[in-house]
Amino acid sequence: MSAYTISIVSIIGINVILAVSLNMISGFCGQISLGHGAFFGAGAYAAALAMVATGSVPLAVIAGIAAGSVLGIIVGFASLRVRSDFLAVTTIGINFLFVGFVRKQSWLGGEMGISAIPPTGFGASGNMIMILLLACATVAFSLYVSRSWMGFAFRAVGEDEQAATTLGIGAGAYKLAAFGIGTALAGLAGALYTFFTQFITVDAFDFIFSVMLMAMVVIGGIGSTWGVVAAAVGLTLLPEAIRFVNDYRLLVFGGMLVLVIRVAPGGFAGLMRNLFDRVRQA
Repeated sequence: MSAYTISIVSIIGINVILAVSLNMISGFCGQISLGHGAFFGAGAYAAALAMVATGSVPLAVIAGIAAGSVLGIIVGFASLRVRSDFLAVTTIGINFLFVGFVRKQSWLGGEMGISAIPPTGFGASGNMIMILLLACATVAFSLYVSRSWMGFAFRAVGEDEQAATTLGIGAGAYKLAAFGIGTALAGLAGALYTFFTQFITVDAFDFIFSVMLMAMVVIGGIGSTWGVVAAAVGLTLLPEAIRFVNDYRLLVFGGMLVLVIRVAPGGFAGLMRNLFDRVRQA
């Protein structure tokens, strides 16, 4: 495989992990998060610092997961007091705070970022394989959670929190669990991104990137693991296939979001379900 192909496949794997992790928060539990880039960035910076200090891949992965999860649980506590639009605004604020904080910290590289991150020793192909294996594991985990008792509790809280509480489901605990799990996976993606690039700057984790991740979830079909995976792959490849999209990425993705919400609220997964229903009825 060429270096370009390895790079694209690696980015697809990282985006799949990120989109699936956001879907567990917004799709499964109904907590709208528009600051997922902050958790991704926290994992990346923690992994980078761990790699520079120790050179250990397992420690860097653990550091990335821990950083993403801790920040996510902190934000999760905010979800206990605010809902829907207010939670979305709160997560946007977290993303801006994260970017602003990192820019002013010399020990995090400030505007210049962190460079000279030690390699994993696996090579580009080895890193790609590791990313793909962990992406597959993330998808499998998401499917398992979706069909488990936790998944049913997530959906109950997302659809009607008061009704879920009446049935004895601890809404607060499940909200925190959704944020903790989803942001831990985002931290994992951040660590893998660090291994892939060996150089990180805070601009890679800004609000625009968070919007792109939400676009993947909504276009794929919020709550659908396979739909989100398909959207993550498609929207990662789209700027590569059509070069002008890369220059107007936010405009194109925003337009696609509006179109999907207006024409097909269920996203790609909803369209596929409708198609299968029509075929069965025929």
